[in-house]
Amino acid sequence: MKKLLFILTILSLSMLIAACQGEIMANRTAIMTTSMGTIEIELFEDKMPVTTENFIKLAGEGYYDGQRFHRVIKDFMIQGGDPLSKDDAQRAKWGTGGPGYAIKDEFSDDTSNVRGTIAMANSGPNSGGSQFFINMVDNTFLDHNKQPFSSKHPVFGKVTKGMEVVDAIGNVQTKAGDQPFEDVVIESVKIQ
Repeated sequence: MKKLLFILTILSLSMLIAACQGEIMANRTAIMTTSMGTIEIELFEDKMPVTTENFIKLAGEGYYDGQRFHRVIKDFMIQGGDPLSKDDAQRAKWGTGGPGYAIKDEFSDDTSNVRGTIAMANSGPNSGGSQFFINMVDNTFLDHNKQPFSSKHPVFGKVTKGMEVVDAIGNVQTKAGDQPFEDVVIESVKIQ
């Protein structure tokens, strides 16, 4: 009887530890409120810890609040994350700003630039910082492990609610530089 009680106690503890680890490893959600609606994004903390931690840190600082989606290409992607996009006087430089540092590229064979995923925008290897894009269609040619092997954009999450908002943003009228005629503003990004 004591042996059975001991075994049941060990099993109970094992299950409790597993449950706690599951809570610790649960991916958080970014709630991105825009001038066109809300987008909810599961962040792949379990697969992309460096990239997601950077995004979470910036969101927590209010970094993205008030920025615009500065680049919109229909049937391709919508791009944000440039702090210069808060300033109309910097319009010619939109797409070149960042947080003042770069993070190392992080890749997982379990992720791909498919419709609804969010990925790091960059200007070459290990140059990501704050800019991101949400894929409107499957763009697997941007994956690190698929042809042409020249475009590498780490996927760090996926839209779980609000893809209709992404599509609406992706269908706005644009002008030179793929900038929307009417501003599409990221009002806030909150992490849950």
